Amino acid sequence: MKETLQDLKTRRSCRKYRQEQIKEEELQAILEAGTYAPTGMGAQSPIMVVVQDKKVRDYLSSLNARELGSDTDPFYGAPTVIVVLADRSRRTYVDDGNMVIANILNAAHAVGVDSCYIYRAREVFNTDEGKELLETWGVHGDYEGIGNVILGYGLPEGIREAVPRKNDYIVRV
Repeated sequence: MKETLQDLKTRRSCRKYRQEQIKEEELQAILEAGTYAPTGMGAQSPIMVVVQDKKVRDYLSSLNARELGSDTDPFYGAPTVIVVLADRSRRTYVDDGNMVIANILNAAHAVGVDSCYIYRAREVFNTDEGKELLETWGVHGDYEGIGNVILGYGLPEGIREAVPRKNDYIVRV
């Protein structure tokens, strides 16, 4: 229990990565943790798409950068991207997808892989190019992009110290 609480307190977003791909056993552990995220009524509405092919990763990065209005890499050089999508037919689909993302982020830290939640999946997969990617990947149905999680081995300068917790974070009644 103490290790879990320590992992939750020490996980940080990383914004600068080595090019080395993460190990397959680490990826499998992270993905398995994602599948155990709580979902509304246990419906498991999200899916995870793992992108490790550099060409596809770079294309996805360019689509995300366009939505950001930038020409930089919003994936910060990370070699792996997990795109989390969820089935819009479930009322809890956004929350379900974000629970999967939380599990992925925390599991990554637990196995020694750095990560960061990258937004704009919703916008990217609502474009024609995003819809084409889903078709190419064999993702059919009414899925919405919830978020992207980048994974890799971070460089020290890519990880910031935690900011102090605000005083009024908790209200007790």
